[in-house]
Amino acid sequence: MDLPSLAVVLRAALSHVPEERKAAEESLNQFQYTPQHLVRLLQIIVDGSCDMAVRQVTSIHFKNFIAKNWSPNDPDESQKVLESDKAMVRENILGFIVQVPPLLRAQLGESIKTIIHSDYPEQWPSLLHWVTHNLELQNQIFGALYVLRVLVRKYEFKSEDERIPLYHIVEETFPRLLSIFSELVQIVNPPIEVADLIKLICKIFWSSIYLEIPKQLFDPNVFNAWMVLFTNLLEWPVPVEGQPIDPEIRKSWGWWKVKKWTIHILNRLYTRFGDLKLQKPESKAFAQMFQKNYAGKILACHMQLLNAIRTGDYLPDRVINLVLQYLTNSVTKNSMYQMMQPQIDIVLFEIIFPLMCFNDNDQKLWDEDPHEYVRKGYDIIEDLYSPRTAAMDFVSELVRKRGKGNLQKFIHFIVDIFRRYDEASADLKPYRQKDGALLAIGTLCDKLKQTDPYKSELERMLVQHVFPEFNSRVGHLRAKAAWVAGQYAHINFSDPDNFRRAMHCIVSGMRDPDLPVRVDSVFALRSFVEACKDLNEIRPILPQLLDEFFKLMNEVENEDLVFTLETIVDKFGEEMAPYALGLCQNLAAAFWRCMASSEADDEADDSGALAAVGCLRAISTILESISSLPHLFIQIEPTLLPIMRRMLTSDGQDVYEEVLEIISYMTFFSPTISLDMWSLWPLMMEALNDWAIDFFENILVPLDNYISRGTDHFLACKDPDYQQSLWNALQSIMRDENMEDSDIEPAPKLIEVVFQNCKGNVDQWVDHYLMITIERLRRAQKPYLKCLLVQVIANALYYNPVLTLETLSKLGVAAAIFDHWFAMLQEVKKSGARANFKREHDKKVCCLGLTSLIGLPADKIPAEALDRIFKATLELLVAYKDQVAESKKRNEEDADDMDGFDADEEDDEEVDSDKEMGLDDEDGDEVSSLHLQKLAAEARGFQPADEDDDSDDDFSDDEELTSPIDEVDPFIFFVETVQGLQASDPVRFQNLMQTLDFRYQALASGIAQHAEERKVEIEKEKLEKANAQ
Repeated sequence: MDLPSLAVVLRAALSHVPEERKAAEESLNQFQYTPQHLVRLLQIIVDGSCDMAVRQVTSIHFKNFIAKNWSPNDPDESQKVLESDKAMVRENILGFIVQVPPLLRAQLGESIKTIIHSDYPEQWPSLLHWVTHNLELQNQIFGALYVLRVLVRKYEFKSEDERIPLYHIVEETFPRLLSIFSELVQIVNPPIEVADLIKLICKIFWSSIYLEIPKQLFDPNVFNAWMVLFTNLLEWPVPVEGQPIDPEIRKSWGWWKVKKWTIHILNRLYTRFGDLKLQKPESKAFAQMFQKNYAGKILACHMQLLNAIRTGDYLPDRVINLVLQYLTNSVTKNSMYQMMQPQIDIVLFEIIFPLMCFNDNDQKLWDEDPHEYVRKGYDIIEDLYSPRTAAMDFVSELVRKRGKGNLQKFIHFIVDIFRRYDEASADLKPYRQKDGALLAIGTLCDKLKQTDPYKSELERMLVQHVFPEFNSRVGHLRAKAAWVAGQYAHINFSDPDNFRRAMHCIVSGMRDPDLPVRVDSVFALRSFVEACKDLNEIRPILPQLLDEFFKLMNEVENEDLVFTLETIVDKFGEEMAPYALGLCQNLAAAFWRCMASSEADDEADDSGALAAVGCLRAISTILESISSLPHLFIQIEPTLLPIMRRMLTSDGQDVYEEVLEIISYMTFFSPTISLDMWSLWPLMMEALNDWAIDFFENILVPLDNYISRGTDHFLACKDPDYQQSLWNALQSIMRDENMEDSDIEPAPKLIEVVFQNCKGNVDQWVDHYLMITIERLRRAQKPYLKCLLVQVIANALYYNPVLTLETLSKLGVAAAIFDHWFAMLQEVKKSGARANFKREHDKKVCCLGLTSLIGLPADKIPAEALDRIFKATLELLVAYKDQVAESKKRNEEDADDMDGFDADEEDDEEVDSDKEMGLDDEDGDEVSSLHLQKLAAEARGFQPADEDDDSDDDFSDDEELTSPIDEVDPFIFFVETVQGLQASDPVRFQNLMQTLDFRYQALASGIAQHAEERKVEIEKEKLEKANAQ
């Protein structure tokens, strides 16, 4: 297609008429791989006489085409762009950066980024020369800097070995870069274009030093030259003239961007390379030099910059945030803190505290867009840029590391605000300062709860200064009161009425006319539910509480909201049964809303997607709480089926784990697995074969449930043929040579599930599964996978020993397999512990497989093989017996420990030292209250017991893993098998006994005695179970 024709087609792609637009897109798709197509697109982009709309759509098409086709992801995929076309694009695109307007430059920049990531340095060695050459030309400096920024960014996060090309780039460009930088900084009354150039230089420097400082900069003279320029920029006041009036545009204005990047770089140098504690020995000299020569000067500049807050001048939020990060990092360093100390009162009371107070922007957002107010308040990303969060961090670090003097002083300041607030008339009360004071009290919660004399005064403080604000006429104080109350819900209230009163106020807050108050109340409620010792306080209002909760969920998409619901469900357990269906219906509706909003605005923040995940997690919590009420699962299933069906496709990749967990519950706890639930099997298999291999461990659990709880349907159904589809997936995965050992671990576990649950019904699959198992065993590297593969053989022997032996013989591997197996059984670590088959489950499976061989006739198992098998089985049974006893003892000790732990939970005055590490209160409570049910245990049983091959820990995490062999006692099975051998072939039995030395005879006697004890225990257990029913 020639140039004019291509331009016509691209113009048609902008048409408002769908048919014209579709025809243009089809035409572009048809010709996109023809020679010179990319070059012609580039020509249109830089053609100044062409319509801007056409140039823009061309630049987008060009960028997307290069992203998709320049370097195919699959190495086997053929190249779709001719090398001659690539060469022509590389030759011309760099020069066009300066020629095109910013709108098009962004698209060309993305294209250059793709090409650099693919081609530099191997296919594009001339690129660096182009950059160095153009840095010398006055009218080409912008283009050269722009390309250099893209180039160095390729190496920003690269590890040391991969950064080698960057060091060459720095060597070639930084001397000239420093010279340009110096010239720009010296310009008097510089125009805004200078800011754009300096900003690019800052970004180039940032990417180059982000992980490691290039060796060229270790030269003190060179580094000092850079630092002089950066500190000049830091001290230099931002020009007043030309600043935009609109605050949103103003913060992105060129000179404020320069200020931000300068502070960013200096912070990075300080925290990563200027801290003596963080440095490798060889970098200590640099850290000492930085501390001595620059750290203090930067701190002084930062303190000066913060004066703008005192005088009411403008500072962008991000700049304040970064400066406060520097101050916070300086608190722990003696020399830096000494510099700060003379001004600490000014910093604390005239800069930090005002930032913590409710302000005009907050009020505007509260009034005009309460949803955005809530989103910003609970968005982690917003916290990274928020001056208020940085101020809270500074206060926390100050009282944590320099509490002596500062804590008391700060608390006196807060108390004085409380006093002035209480004394003032309603019209003159300092409402915003009270809000800041409450935020400070909440921020210092952990410190105050463990520090005398404050910890004994907390309840009185809450009653006097926090609880009254539940009824404040000012909305933001009602919200802050709820938040602070939530922070302190776990303290020991000497008067239970105070706890009760606060909790009822929180519940009332869920009906507040202001949305932010309702949201903060729900979050606070979580802490009160966790801390509540008498659930009768909540029980009567539970229906009303859930109703208010779902009203709020209809208004706000927020993951944290769902945490509160999970806490309520977790606390009340089976008592949630009457509400389970309604809860699931509401959560399902909320899930679909969150997905819709997330899909509608891909560019927006991911709060909708996070909230969607939260909804599914809450559904799982509900299903877990009603696990002993199977009939409810039948009622809930129709509500959840549409979610499961849709989210098992590639549409659900972001929530796949959560959906699989729901399917696991539905297939495990329902009375039977419905045909509707069976319809999900093909979707899981399709995903597993296509894109979901990373979720194989999660898919394993529901597949196990289908096979073990729906065995008859699994065996009988031929449309779809579940047995065939399972085989297709497992053989494809196990034969894939690109698959890591750890990725395929669920495959042998699933084969085990088939053999154990389908005994006598899958003879036709024995040779298939043994064949792929042995193939993979030959290539397996990881001990854990080797154990799992050998256990497939053990399971096959237990399933049908004659058929399995015949298959192994037919494959010509019988002797080699048993040699390998026995070698693995005998392998020990330095500690003397077994190196393989570490879990109880592993040992039991091996025992059952080996014992099955003992009962075979002489023509199947020769005498010498029988002797070897018999001895190995005896030793394994003894190891299994010891491990079971050890696990039982450990479980009893853990139960005792948990009793003590629960008692300690009542007393929350002493704060765990984890608080010092920044761990959240709520994480601990969540873990301590988590009651793991059967399914969780089942999933846990499938986890690798010991990833660290050198570890001496012998985990036994599979006791609650349900399978048909649970009912088989290996000791009784062994003794009865040996008795069967004695009855059927007394001579063979006698010969076997005579080969045993004293040690093995003693072991055999011990096992026989233990088997008798187990028979008595099993009968007793059955009797107790019968009586309990």
